[in-house]
Amino acid sequence: MMRRRELLLGMASFASISPAQAQKPDAVLRLTLGTATPGGSFPAFGRALIAAVHEVDPGLAIEPRVTKGSTENLQLLKSAQLDLALVQGEYAYEALSSQRSDGVGLKVVAPIDASPGMFVVPAASPVRNIPDLRGRAVALGTRGSGFTIMGRTVLQGSGIDPDHDITPVLLDDAGDGATQVLDGRAAALWGASLGWPGFKSLADAPGGARFFGPAPEAIPDILALRTSMRRLTVPAGSFRGQDAVIETVGSWSFILARPGLDTASVTRLVRAIDQGRNTLARLYPQGRESDPRNLVSNVPTTWLHPATAVYLREFGTDPN
Repeated sequence: MMRRRELLLGMASFASISPAQAQKPDAVLRLTLGTATPGGSFPAFGRALIAAVHEVDPGLAIEPRVTKGSTENLQLLKSAQLDLALVQGEYAYEALSSQRSDGVGLKVVAPIDASPGMFVVPAASPVRNIPDLRGRAVALGTRGSGFTIMGRTVLQGSGIDPDHDITPVLLDDAGDGATQVLDGRAAALWGASLGWPGFKSLADAPGGARFFGPAPEAIPDILALRTSMRRLTVPAGSFRGQDAVIETVGSWSFILARPGLDTASVTRLVRAIDQGRNTLARLYPQGRESDPRNLVSNVPTTWLHPATAVYLREFGTDPN
C-alpha cells in the first residue's frame, strides 16, 4: 500500500507540471536513449519519439545514441550507460524472462510497435515464397538485431535451415540490405515493421518490389519456436505496389529502462508518449501502436516499470 501511495504521489507531482514550468532550466529532464545502426526502424522511431515528446513536454530532453541494436542496448542498460533503449521482442522477452524475481532489473516503459516480418524481393525476381530462397543469398539483418533472430526463426519454422539452405548475409548497417538486393549481391531482404526504411527503399525503387511472409500452414510451427512471436497482418497498401493483405508473424518491440531509473522520470516520459501519440503517428507509420495501453495484453505485469503500471491504473487500463 505504501509503495503504491508513493508511486501515485510521484506521478501526481509531475502531472501538475505545466509546459511553461517544464521549460525552466531547473525543470529540464535529460534521458539517454539507445537506438540502433542507421537505416533501420529503431533510429526512425527514435526521431519520431523525440519530436513527439518535445512537442508535449519541451523540458524533457531525450538524447539518442547510435548503437549496434538490441544486443548492445541491453548491455548498455544493464551497465547504466543508457537510461532507455529500444529493444526488439525476441531479445526483450529473453532478457526479461531470465531476470530475478525480486523486482530489480530492466523494466518495460512503453511499447514501440508490433513488427510484422516479411521478405522483400524485386518485383521481377523469380522468388515468390520462402522455399524459393533455397540456394540463394538472403540479407537477414545486422548481427545485433532481434529482427535477424526473427528471420532465422521464420526460416526454421518454414523448413529452411538458415545456415545451410541459404547463404545468410549479416549486415554492418541495416540500411545496406536494400542496396545489396538492388545490386544483386542478395536475392532477398528480411525485415520487420511497417516503418522499416529498407522496405520502402525497395518498394520505391525502379521496377518495384514484392513482399511475402511464411505460408499459412507454417505459421503454427513458427509461433511454437518463440513465445515472443504473434500472428500479425500487413494491411494492403502499406507499401507501394503491395495490393493484397499479407498474413505473417512478428513480435512487439519495447522501450526498456535501466535498473533503478526513477519513478518521476518514467511517469513524465510515459505521460508525454501518451499525450503525443497523434504526432508520433504522423511521423512514424506505426506510431499509434506506441499507446502504453497496448502493454496490458503483451507483457506480464511484473515486467512493467512501477510508474508505467501506476499510469495504466490511473489513466488507462488496469494491468492486473
